Amino acid sequence: MSPLDLPPDLRTRLRRLSITPRRAAVIASAGQHASRNRGGAQEFAQYRAYERGDDLRQIDWKLYARSDRFFVRDAERESPVTVWIVLDASASMAQADLKTPNWSRFDAARRLAAALVEIAVNQGDRFGLVIETATGPMVVPPGGGARQRDRVLLTMAPIQPAGIALWDRDVGVYGERFGPNDVILILSDGFDAACIETAERLAMSGRDVAMIRVLTADERDFPFDQGYRFVDPETGAALVGDGPALRVDFLRRFAEAREALSDRLDAHGVRHAEHFADRPADEPIRALFRPEATR
Repeated sequence: MSPLDLPPDLRTRLRRLSITPRRAAVIASAGQHASRNRGGAQEFAQYRAYERGDDLRQIDWKLYARSDRFFVRDAERESPVTVWIVLDASASMAQADLKTPNWSRFDAARRLAAALVEIAVNQGDRFGLVIETATGPMVVPPGGGARQRDRVLLTMAPIQPAGIALWDRDVGVYGERFGPNDVILILSDGFDAACIETAERLAMSGRDVAMIRVLTADERDFPFDQGYRFVDPETGAALVGDGPALRVDFLRRFAEAREALSDRLDAHGVRHAEHFADRPADEPIRALFRPEATR
């Protein structure tokens, strides 16, 4: 299955999630922003099949009488919030686990992006996409609804991670495009210092920035049971070593690095969560936007 094709069970769970701005004033001005920002009182947008949890008042009973199926009338409401998804497409995102060589960190990040788009569509928000590549940022300007979703997914579909992303080169582009009330979601492994500095600079400018750090299961578990040649995909640096001998030290240092990065993001007001490539895409979204979250 393509990472952009969301499984039905995941799609159902996403309907119970929301992308919420950190600033209370923005939430208040958005009205029903924390739930689906759709309704029958505004301009009609589209029909879609009824899903569990939908407001029964939105069912088109005349259409039901003709088709014997439940359909919901979706209508657009203008939202003051634009959700920006920033996708890291540098070479390190191509890393895959030993057990799932055809499912990379970048595939997991694209599924996360597709899930965030689905939530934004459900709650009636405008959303845009930036793909940070070695040759410069690819930008899909903000829009809303199903057509914008298709535009974003079609843009992500052919991208392959490669090269070194120059975040410090492109931070000015972000500063020009991202509005003061926008929610900026960065999907990256977090290994590039310039990426972290970009998130910090955006947060220090007063913008609402969040990061989901996409990691592999191998980085979490270090399951290497023999000798391996470990290669940095961006610099080409290589390390030959015995997996079992390296495991304890790697896991200790990796845990320390993750904790240090969490503390750094906290100190700069960047909300954050971790996502491991073998886990469902809704988990980090729920963690990032849960009401009691402080990060």
